[in-house]
Amino acid sequence: MVDDQDKGLTFYTDVLGFQKKHDIPVGEGLRWITVVSADGPNDVELALEPNRNPAGRAFQEAMLAQGIPVAAFEVSDLDAEYERLTARGVAFVRKPTAAGPITLAVLADTCGNLLQLYQVN
Repeated sequence: MVDDQDKGLTFYTDVLGFQKKHDIPVGEGLRWITVVSADGPNDVELALEPNRNPAGRAFQEAMLAQGIPVAAFEVSDLDAEYERLTARGVAFVRKPTAAGPITLAVLADTCGNLLQLYQVN
């Protein structure tokens, strides 16, 4: 869920580096927007769904209030990603932190969600 599809598309493509796959109008100012990893398989898509549904919005708000990331993405060099994204103005709520067999960081996506980045140690 994103609270603004335009802002979400910009963040996920221009900041995180995903590529837009679909951007299809579906009525009432809504769009079916998906992005894919520039480096991963093209058939795994992340939907940027508007949070207009009250149940979806409540879920999104509850996850954010509890500090729970809604998605996790593996990166090969977390320190480099942290530096790259910080330089682009991304707000991290948790800096890279060792957690057993992984190192993780948590960032805000500007659209009402927390995302986790992790690297297997």
